[in-house]
Amino acid sequence: MNLKKLIRGSIVLGLVVIGPTAFAENPNPGVLPPHSHSHGKTYAEWSEVWWQWAESLPAATNPILDHTGVDCALGQEGAVWFLAGTNGFSTTRTCAVPVGKAIFFPIVNVLDDYPCPPEFHFEPAPGQSVDDFLTQDAQRLIDPTAILEVEVDEVALQDLLDYRAPSRPFTFTGDPSLTAAFDPCITGSPQRGVSDGYWIMLTPLPVGDHTIHFIGGTSSVFRVEVTYNLTVVPRKP
Repeated sequence: MNLKKLIRGSIVLGLVVIGPTAFAENPNPGVLPPHSHSHGKTYAEWSEVWWQWAESLPAATNPILDHTGVDCALGQEGAVWFLAGTNGFSTTRTCAVPVGKAIFFPIVNVLDDYPCPPEFHFEPAPGQSVDDFLTQDAQRLIDPTAILEVEVDEVALQDLLDYRAPSRPFTFTGDPSLTAAFDPCITGSPQRGVSDGYWIMLTPLPVGDHTIHFIGGTSSVFRVEVTYNLTVVPRKP
């Protein structure tokens, strides 16, 4: 998805303002609650790691731009497996996931990054810090979200507005080939970023075939729809 070229300089991937809610029981079995601390990190902290992963991969093999799922295993490591949205197109991907991996993906998300080329006129106001500027702008871009839908094995997830997870400012290094592909603010050097958006962390799925389908967007500006046909494969003996 490319809100950077539609709005100025941000990436939205694949799905309104909301206050935190507390519920006594998890309405989505198999999904870690949005305020949980799983595998050593919060949802917001995992969103930072997700962006560091996604922005580090070159355009030719970047999972965000992948139409088939052929690139879904690139850069994957640790206990959590990342799935990607798109930069605005709809697609179906096929992917093999090792058994025992939690699965983390955005419904819709944005990375506000800095610096950007001068022609974007993307600069903090006088006296405003870069971090505050990025945080406020990322919020502005996610607030209009009007579409949030997720199904896992044909079961619709509930209360998706509770899964918003704005990050703190963090540092990442993007691959320079992404500048033309979907993020014109990428410099190829370490730079500041802030993530905002809605995310899902699934507990490990059992061995076998599974389907994850999600739709998200700001209805008049941006929409993404992705279906993942996943095969969870057992460990090799």
